[in-house]
Amino acid sequence: MTEIAASEAQLTPARIVEELDRYVVGQRDAKRAVAVALRNRWRRQQVEGDLRDEIAPKNIIMIGPTGVGKTEIARRLARLARAPFLKVEASKFTEVGYVGRDVDSIVRDLAEVAVKLVRDEEAAKVRPRAKDAAEERLLDLLLPRGRSFTDRPGDRQGEPAGGTASGASGDATREKLRVMLQSGKLDDREVEIELTDDANPLISVLGGQPGMDENALSGLKDMFGALNRKTKRQKLKVPQAWRALTEQEVDKLIDHEAATREAIRRAENAGIVFIDEIDKIATNRERHGVDVSREGVQRDLLPIVEGSTVTTKYGPVKTDHVLFIAAGAFHMSKPSDLIPEMQGRFPIRVELTPLVAEDFVRILTEPKNALTRQYAALLATDGVTIEWADDAIKELAKIAADVNRTTHDIGARRLHTVLERLLDDLLYNAPDIGTQTIPITPAYVRERLGALVADEDLTPYIL
Repeated sequence: MTEIAASEAQLTPARIVEELDRYVVGQRDAKRAVAVALRNRWRRQQVEGDLRDEIAPKNIIMIGPTGVGKTEIARRLARLARAPFLKVEASKFTEVGYVGRDVDSIVRDLAEVAVKLVRDEEAAKVRPRAKDAAEERLLDLLLPRGRSFTDRPGDRQGEPAGGTASGASGDATREKLRVMLQSGKLDDREVEIELTDDANPLISVLGGQPGMDENALSGLKDMFGALNRKTKRQKLKVPQAWRALTEQEVDKLIDHEAATREAIRRAENAGIVFIDEIDKIATNRERHGVDVSREGVQRDLLPIVEGSTVTTKYGPVKTDHVLFIAAGAFHMSKPSDLIPEMQGRFPIRVELTPLVAEDFVRILTEPKNALTRQYAALLATDGVTIEWADDAIKELAKIAADVNRTTHDIGARRLHTVLERLLDDLLYNAPDIGTQTIPITPAYVRERLGALVADEDLTPYIL
């Protein structure tokens, strides 16, 4: 808690934007908006008294074409803040009364994410102790404590506290075995351990039924799991057994009730829900038919966004202070097509600009996870080193921008298609051509992509 609070205090808006710049190119307005929203959440926690509960988050709606960084900004923001993050697609939900997902599942899923996040953090804290305990259990399996030679001093009736020679010998043998275990010399040995069998055929069958309520299914799973929890003995290699025993010890050391309470608190006060494709449920007044149900989804979403309490299997979760970030391309509709109440719950609107060739050059070179670095790392596993010439990257960016302009603009996702096409032969033949260095030059790019770009009939299908 204190560690997280200290890290949040250091996340000034300028620092947040600086961190986002490492992964997302451009879109300064959107980054500033989410940075201020995140900082305001920390500021609210510092406010004393009843006023703290009255300060509501200022939800954001991002407007821009696909592939310009909307989802990535929200995802990186949540990772930066170590906050529970959930991405949903508005078009997947249906109005109450129709078969499909109900909007309450957003909060249930957010609670699941928060619980997993907190339990993973707690597991990381206790894992060193759990690994030591698992090591002792593994040694017991490899060398059982027999009364003949491995009893601890004083275990036998009438044995002096000083121990016996056989006990000392057993301890020495155990320590030798420990050294062998830690050095990996016992990795080929097999041991038999007890594992929990959580499989339940009934739940598997019910889970595949259309329209099955997810909350009810989750409750059934917990109930049957508690009543019908079985263990089975299984032989595993020592490394796999050590990992399995470590996870069992981790589960014992975690205070699950406290972790759940912290998870609910964090979901309510730090949760971020990214609602993509919000434009797909915007109702154009000039269109009719299925748009009626779209407006119904908006009405169902409204209480969640405004602030309500949803029952989950971990307890009630309030959404009053959850930050909602909506996004949509709004090609066929506009934000004003949303119902007025929904518009009012997203007071901050930012427009993301389409990407041009200069942006693509930066995307291919600046981020830590740039695609050029990713492909270089993939090919390096087969011993092939590729060297990107600056002019080649500019040529590649120009081609991607041209294809976006002449076909559908899918933003930076076009780079995935173009790069895959460019390196297709290398990716296929790399295991067979041996260790060598291959320069990627402008001529190399034009040779493999120039003809496809020139043929406008092929471009929509191949690039």
